[in-house]
Amino acid sequence: MNIGDKVRMIRAKEQGVVTRFLTGNQVEIEIEDGFRIPVMRSELVVVSPMEAERLLKPTGGQEPQRTSGPTILSNQGIYMAFVAQNDREFAVHVVNNTDWDLPYTLSEERGTTLNGLQSGVLKPRSQAKLNDYYSFSTLDNWPTFLFQGLWFRAAKVQFRVPLVKRLKCRAQTFHAAKKTVPVLNLSGHLFQLDADEKEAPAEALMPLPTVALKPDEIREQMLKAKDQPEQPLSFERPSAVVDLHVEVLLPNGPGSRQPAELLDLQLESFEKLLENAVATGMSEITFIHGVGSGTLRTELHRRLGRHPHVRFFEDAQKQKFGYGATKVVIK
Repeated sequence: MNIGDKVRMIRAKEQGVVTRFLTGNQVEIEIEDGFRIPVMRSELVVVSPMEAERLLKPTGGQEPQRTSGPTILSNQGIYMAFVAQNDREFAVHVVNNTDWDLPYTLSEERGTTLNGLQSGVLKPRSQAKLNDYYSFSTLDNWPTFLFQGLWFRAAKVQFRVPLVKRLKCRAQTFHAAKKTVPVLNLSGHLFQLDADEKEAPAEALMPLPTVALKPDEIREQMLKAKDQPEQPLSFERPSAVVDLHVEVLLPNGPGSRQPAELLDLQLESFEKLLENAVATGMSEITFIHGVGSGTLRTELHRRLGRHPHVRFFEDAQKQKFGYGATKVVIK
């Protein structure tokens, strides 16, 4: 049983949709007219899509029986699921366990770089699998996943706020999230993307405000001279040699930051300083990244290799830095 599943009561006629899990082995379900009630799990059974379809088909020439009141919609139940393909790699699935069509995009964020992974339309009770696999051995270096979705139904509906969610996998929460994946019905590591939407759908589904536009006021604003000229963007010129070691970036200590968070901080600092160097007309800049495991150096070189304003880069002053620094020559 998952958020968004349609259920019916064993000892009553009511049907509804699971909206959240409660303590004491109870779940909250939304029945007709938007009422939400707590019910013991043992008093509910999940209604399969095939069963629901048969219930709506007429039999023996008779019209199907329909309940009065509005149609009960499943408004929540969007997931990212990581399903093991072998003992090393996971496949990523996006799952729509609602009654809405969901046009979506899924990207990965690494510092200030955004890499599109997949886009499409998730139909109700459907899933889509990404082509890329992710290795468990590099879990701490997995990117931050950015999911963006729009709610759509071919009917008159009120405006619903688009779904924008970032997901960063951590070892502790990743292991604790192992469940049965809705729609797929496979074991996987499951993360709900719409869990933090407001419980009261009326507030999240507010209609767009109507603004009365007055032509005279618009014309006056368009013709009105600006009181102050716009200030040009300013960039701070970085030093010719920049140290990306954590103890330099965080002189007061890393605190409770995990290794993946520290790597993100180093990459963000690198991206910002490189862009400032380009914007201020510097001809070259050197980044000290250290040797360590080589993860930071490899990622810097990967990004430099595809940067449009980098002429070339090389290991800098081996006699001084060894292989712990990279010199960047800017176009």
